[in-house]
Amino acid sequence: MDIYEAKYIYSQQAEQYERLICREDYLQNISRALMRIASFNGLDVVELGAGTGRLTRLLSPAASSIHAFDISVPMLNVAADRLREAGCLGWDVAIADHRSLPLKDAVADVAISGWSICYLVTWSNKTWRREVDQALAEIKRVLRPNGQIILLETLGTGCQTPCPPEHLAGYYDYLEESGFASTWIRTDYRFESLVEAEALIRFFFGDGLAQKVVEERWITVPECTGIWWRER
Repeated sequence: MDIYEAKYIYSQQAEQYERLICREDYLQNISRALMRIASFNGLDVVELGAGTGRLTRLLSPAASSIHAFDISVPMLNVAADRLREAGCLGWDVAIADHRSLPLKDAVADVAISGWSICYLVTWSNKTWRREVDQALAEIKRVLRPNGQIILLETLGTGCQTPCPPEHLAGYYDYLEESGFASTWIRTDYRFESLVEAEALIRFFFGDGLAQKVVEERWITVPECTGIWWRER
């Protein structure tokens, strides 16, 4: 997906994106992996790139508070609707760039970003290290001493084992060099039918993967997700 397609989806097709995301991680591996890194119980959380609120909804029952940020108003509108429908408490959503969060210093115990910091790499090209450094510096600013940074990023959709996208390999190496520990989990999608699987995979991932879904008759589409974490 190129930069224009991604920006169009996030600005114009938030509801369709949410329909896709609702099918992801049907075995609930994300929550178990995150709870091994931080309990989240009674903690104050800052979320960057919240999108339609999948992680927000996952963490809100345990967290004391969640400030969820994104640059897309339509995505945040869907997130707020879904959070209210789920009866979640202690959350707010607001527009913000990763590199400029409208928060005071040292207000959070955990900062988490799912599938989002990567866009600073994809959209910044040659300056991506500087952009990522700015985002990490802003994250550290809003964290309390010993606060945790947790990043989730793709390691390949349609893959049984990790297959990092080539354009993100340098970024992942950079995280390791910057002191992040890492692991990976399966976050497979489970669809109600082959028709739904083809349509939603084509919508976000394109024709190539959609064709593979049809050929393999995948109702369960494999996916690998990496998790990186460290103290501030």
